[in-house]
Amino acid sequence: MTRILVAGNHILDRPESRISLEAKGYQLILCGNIKTAVGLFLEDPPDLLIVEKGFAETGDMDLIRVAHGCLQKTNIPILMVLSREEMCGDLDWRSLPVDDLIEKPVAAAELLIRIQLAEARMTRVFDNNPLSKLPGNTSILNAIQTALTSQQAMAVCYVDIDNFKPYNDHYGFSQGDEVILMVARVIVNVIDQTARQNSFIGHVGGDDYVFIVPEEKMVTVCDKILANFESVRNLFIEPDDISRGGFIEKDRQGRATRFGLLSISIAVVPTGHGKFQHSGQVAAVASQMKHKVKAIDGSNYLIDQRDGYSPD
Repeated sequence: MTRILVAGNHILDRPESRISLEAKGYQLILCGNIKTAVGLFLEDPPDLLIVEKGFAETGDMDLIRVAHGCLQKTNIPILMVLSREEMCGDLDWRSLPVDDLIEKPVAAAELLIRIQLAEARMTRVFDNNPLSKLPGNTSILNAIQTALTSQQAMAVCYVDIDNFKPYNDHYGFSQGDEVILMVARVIVNVIDQTARQNSFIGHVGGDDYVFIVPEEKMVTVCDKILANFESVRNLFIEPDDISRGGFIEKDRQGRATRFGLLSISIAVVPTGHGKFQHSGQVAAVASQMKHKVKAIDGSNYLIDQRDGYSPD
């Protein structure tokens, strides 16, 4: 249940407005006193804040600053209620960190829509990978489940950058982030050019990605991703390491070890023929395929050829 702190005197004047929101599953905490509202927020932060501009002179800004700086509920949605005159005035958005504006008098139907939009927006923001801005794990799981129920045969492809951890240790985190972004751009550009319709791209985190394309496009897409990666990879590697074909870095046990150059491995899991019932089965097969393809030197992809799901 989403908890909403409503701070103000003229936001939910009508009982039917409160009833309609509560009927949708929202828990409303009504507060007409700014000090009480700040105390409630600090004691047990809500999931969303609706505040009336000017209901406590300048105190509403104190509440917004408290909400904006809350570490427990980072980026909490803040909706501000204000008059038409205030809305048309000269508002300084840099000093007014709110996510949406609602005009007084507040209509219950509009308020419900604004709350639902704020929730949907936050779901997208929290799910997106902060570095690549690609959809994250929740979206990936939903996309895989959609692929499993699709009438079209799809292929779920898991991408991993080989030798990334030692590369990151050797070249530094900043350079590692550049490689992560480069691989994301390669995947996005290839799919945008060759398989845009019905496709999906997500970023699990770190050097792991997932993309989903129609099964008839999987070979073309994988071939082009590998080729494009190879064409730009050396821009991120020192010439001496290129000439040596690798670099020396410590392994997970702290031993000096020679690692090969960056490469990528793609585990491809076709989902056609109804062989999977849920995303966990796809992930299990992908893990097996990834283990096999990463054992091959250089950049490669490997397609699961089995007719039915097998956990072995």
